[in-house]
Amino acid sequence: MTTETEEPRWSRCPGCGSLLYLKRLARNLHVCPECSHHWRLSARQRIASLADAGSFTELDHETTARDDPLGFTDRRPYPDRLAEARRATGEHDALVSGTARIGGHPVVLAVMEFAFMGGSMGGAVGELVARAAEHAERTRHPLVVVCASGGARMQEGALSLLQMAKTSQAFACLAEAGVLSVCVLTDPTFGGVSASFAMLGSIVIAESGALVGFAGPRVIRQTIREELPEGFQSSGFLLEHGLVDRVEPRANLRPLLAGLLSLHAPAGRADPLTGPSAVRHRSDRGADAWTVVRLARDAGRPTTLDYLRDAFDEFVELHGDRWFADDPAVVAGLARIGGRSVVVIGHQKGHDTRELVHRNFGMPHPEGYRKALRLLEHAERFGLPVVTLVDTPGAYPGVEAEERGQSTAIAQMISRSSRLGVPVVAVVTGEGGSGGALALATCDRLLMLENSFYSVISPEGCAAILWRTSDAALAAATALKITAADLLELGVADGVVPEPPGGAHTDPGAAAAGLRRAVLEQLDELAALDQATLIATRHRRIRRIGGTAHLPEEARTR
Repeated sequence: MTTETEEPRWSRCPGCGSLLYLKRLARNLHVCPECSHHWRLSARQRIASLADAGSFTELDHETTARDDPLGFTDRRPYPDRLAEARRATGEHDALVSGTARIGGHPVVLAVMEFAFMGGSMGGAVGELVARAAEHAERTRHPLVVVCASGGARMQEGALSLLQMAKTSQAFACLAEAGVLSVCVLTDPTFGGVSASFAMLGSIVIAESGALVGFAGPRVIRQTIREELPEGFQSSGFLLEHGLVDRVEPRANLRPLLAGLLSLHAPAGRADPLTGPSAVRHRSDRGADAWTVVRLARDAGRPTTLDYLRDAFDEFVELHGDRWFADDPAVVAGLARIGGRSVVVIGHQKGHDTRELVHRNFGMPHPEGYRKALRLLEHAERFGLPVVTLVDTPGAYPGVEAEERGQSTAIAQMISRSSRLGVPVVAVVTGEGGSGGALALATCDRLLMLENSFYSVISPEGCAAILWRTSDAALAAATALKITAADLLELGVADGVVPEPPGGAHTDPGAAAAGLRRAVLEQLDELAALDQATLIATRHRRIRRIGGTAHLPEEARTR
């Protein structure tokens, strides 16, 4: 039994009803070991769970915001509510901000305190968020904000509403300055906070079990009488609908943040390359076109995720188009290769029926291209080269894709890639099908694996249209000049990456080693160009395609 003067030792989990020893629960970051229910943390507990020990130094919390600008009273005067919240939490208002280190990396850390009037945002909170962003901009240290709020503070009226504009502006300035911001959405994050800075981070992460949305479920039911689907506004719901980059359990947040900070840290010296080149720049006729098509489509051929595992040193996947959905046919995120941080975007197929269906056979919807476009913008903002891995039969041609603007999404990708201010290296690893492939292959350097192909249309499609029979696919493949050797001669490809005998699927490790070396060679060469030269050279490369002046001598002669 616990007497009135003793601290309680046990608590019952609201998720599963298990009786939990409180010291064990604290060691587990207040996550139930039985059902993974995440208890809410105070701002100070959250800081302790994220920041390196002893590294947090609080910034001045005094602001010019008036405690009671409206003289507001409901059932109680607003000043009384503020005084009670300050006594209960020990905080001046609903946000604690300061400088800290996470994984050794300096950051500005701002954490909301939900126990202070539901984490509502009034003038003081808005001012502290803006100051934290401005401090991050001055020091060029990343800003990490942990959000937990019911929304704008009603007791401050329109002054509270306008904090949405103040904080959003501060995040816009950070983005323009190329300073990383990461928003961590915890339970709950709603209203004026979710509709302003909480969703504007360069990267947005939701904690497992968090509820996040604009209007709370009770408000929705009371105002429009709408029945809500299972899992509505959960962190998983946000991920499925492309609104956050990742959903992570609490224990993963600190290592994930440390990894993201490392990938955005100022570039060091890239690992030096030694030995012969992995790229072939002269045509070396290999298999015939139809054999290449069959090899490129082999189900055992390495996929983008295989290359990310075997050819790159580190990868953090980012999800969603921040608009409608996360398209699993496109994998995108931040990676490290040979000492360089890069953005990687690739089509993803699969090795078995289940994964092929899940990945839509590598055929992206518009959301996949919009996710890719978002990552291009991220790469340019933070000065990261882009590597794309192309392997798709083409963009998905279905009704839903047309309704959501497939053509526009592809066109925007091609247009943005053509003028991007960082190097873009594209590698066709399997199929390069039509505009769906070109969206990821508008680049400074186009490499093709030896048994890949790249074409305006599939051989079967060409045969059906021009030969009026799909039986002519072999002839169409030959006539279209789709192999790496053909496209090197035509001046479309810049180099060919040899594969192991029999194809990449016979020795995936060797194939990955060749791709890694080839990508690093191109990145090394492009790193020597300033931005203006890079864009101008890419412009000329694209501008001359389709004439004869750009072709190698043997192709012009032929």
